[in-house]
Amino acid sequence: MSDRNLLVGPFNRVEGDLEIRLEVVDNKVAAAYANSPLYRGFEPMLLGKAPIDALTITPRICGICSISQSAAAAAALGAAAGTQPAPQGALVAALLHGIENVCDHLTHFNLFFAADFARPAYSERPWHDQALKRFTAMQGSAVRQAVSARAELLHIVGLLGGKWPHTLAIQPGGVTRAPSARDRIRILSTLTAFRRYLETELFGAPLEAFAELDSADAISTWQTGDAGLFMEIAADLELEKMGFGPGRYLSYGAYPLPEGRSFGPGLWENGALSPVTTGDIREDLSHAWMLGEDKHPSQGQTIPDEDMKDPAYSWCKAPRLAGKPIETGAFARQVVDGHPAALDLAARGSSVLSRVAGRLLEIARTQLLLEQWATAIRPEAVFMETSSLPEHGEGEGLVEAARGALGHWIQIENGRIAGYQIIAPTTWNFSPRDKTGQPGPVEAALEGAVVGDEEETPLSVQHIVRSFDPCMVCTVH
Repeated sequence: MSDRNLLVGPFNRVEGDLEIRLEVVDNKVAAAYANSPLYRGFEPMLLGKAPIDALTITPRICGICSISQSAAAAAALGAAAGTQPAPQGALVAALLHGIENVCDHLTHFNLFFAADFARPAYSERPWHDQALKRFTAMQGSAVRQAVSARAELLHIVGLLGGKWPHTLAIQPGGVTRAPSARDRIRILSTLTAFRRYLETELFGAPLEAFAELDSADAISTWQTGDAGLFMEIAADLELEKMGFGPGRYLSYGAYPLPEGRSFGPGLWENGALSPVTTGDIREDLSHAWMLGEDKHPSQGQTIPDEDMKDPAYSWCKAPRLAGKPIETGAFARQVVDGHPAALDLAARGSSVLSRVAGRLLEIARTQLLLEQWATAIRPEAVFMETSSLPEHGEGEGLVEAARGALGHWIQIENGRIAGYQIIAPTTWNFSPRDKTGQPGPVEAALEGAVVGDEEETPLSVQHIVRSFDPCMVCTVH
């Protein structure tokens, strides 16, 4: 049974629908083909609408990263209008976006990823009893604590944004609500409580101690909190040797403020950082159930091929930057930003360990930013600049969702949306092959994964796939 084909899926504990076909030779994955099997079609829905409608429609693409979609849509509209958000409006928008991203990372670690370590297959491992206690789905103490802490933190989004998900608070000119002095106190109090949770449960130490780790060894030997339990598990299962991606990392830069982006933008490859040139992006359609030509997203279309012709095998397009597949996400963001531990991990390869470590680093570092931003709120300031959308124009909105680089491209003609294209982080990471045969990042990462004779849903495959934290609903819009 060592040579066979496996269809793994639909995956549980991922956002949306995902299937992966595996070719297994000598108990290892020889080739993988990732399929997004549910087409949703938000991009065609936007055509002919008033441009401002993008702020209402695009957040509904996803229920867990809707603020990211709002921020990207507002940035694209602002670019078309030539509008910059008010400085304090940008600050509050960053606060809203950062909270969503932290909540997403927390949910992924505790509810989506770590639950696999409570499986019976690991019952003989020395850490299994503790993993059962902390990470068992629906029952683990870490799961319950994370859900409670997340709910409390999201109260800030309710206060500033009116609701979550699908807030309309973020606009091209800033945000719709000016927080009061009393709101600022409540926000700081909520962040203090969340810090207490992180330092007691997730890290078991001051946030600064984890955020300032300066090497891969310092990360992988961390011993306290649930982060320490994960590092013990990762060492035993050798997760640092599992799931190597393309080794090219993209970040558009997170949380744009007047003084710059809080996590820097760039493309990291072979130890070198270069500026992001979005003009080099093309969406390859050769293995997607889509009609048309390979184009830059500002000129692209989304026309589904209802006949689903070969050799296509996914509704997901294959974005490439200068012809190359790119990995994006929290780890990529920390590498591009130049965090020393992330750079050290990147020198060893983008593995399951590095992706999870990147999220843990980002939780700690973003919490520190949230506290700074909340302290900097000035209730007497202007939080919204007026803006007027043009009858004709175009705009590009680049932000960082929890899962990585998110871009919106809008074309406006006669006061209506004539074109709208979105490349989500999971579109990059879970893209199919391109016309040259290059696999997408997760497809490449799965090659070499060990598959046992009796395994139909291999644990190694699940660890690798979930390390990317896929959001398939964003991928196919």
